[in-house]
Amino acid sequence: MSDGPIPYIVEPMRWDDIAAVMEIERESFPLPWSSYTYRHELTENKHSYYIVVRSRVPEVDRRVWWKRLLRLGALPIVGYGGFWLIADEAHVSTLAVAQKHRGKGLGELLLVHMIEQAMSMSAVMVTLEVRVSNHVAQNLYQKYGFVVTGTRLRYYRDNDEDAHIMTVERIASPEYRKKFADLQAALWSRLRNDAKQPAGQKAVAPL
Repeated sequence: MSDGPIPYIVEPMRWDDIAAVMEIERESFPLPWSSYTYRHELTENKHSYYIVVRSRVPEVDRRVWWKRLLRLGALPIVGYGGFWLIADEAHVSTLAVAQKHRGKGLGELLLVHMIEQAMSMSAVMVTLEVRVSNHVAQNLYQKYGFVVTGTRLRYYRDNDEDAHIMTVERIASPEYRKKFADLQAALWSRLRNDAKQPAGQKAVAPL
């Protein structure tokens, strides 16, 4: 992008990221995955691809001196996501943003990166499950061409809520790539502009 980098870095999830990922996992999901699950995904699942988003602004935990020493200058993980690629289908397995960083477009940033990576790995479609009550997430997915293709009854074990299956097809087509590039450019512009706003100003969108 010609206007310079966005204020976040997206990179593959590493083994030593799991502790920070688990902090976000526990605050995001009623039935969180275990750290063992993430270690398995990173080391044993040959079909998986997991990423983290880091803020370019370092955070220091001043509450505990040894944490401060360990994290001094570190770029904090503010979100993560992952998908499984099986044949030509990318299935988004997880996507979460730290609570205090929601409303900044990071959910969209994660989705964009995963779709882009799926394209580079020759996927032709992307699919995922989403709670039927989660209209905010559904609106984001619809923005990128996902449509409801089915429902999994009582999919979520914490409350037996149904899940919509949402899918976007033909992501390798020139038409979709053009739409995707336009949406990506708009997101990059938003992320840069939000970084210039005064601290505490309310974000426009929830993801």
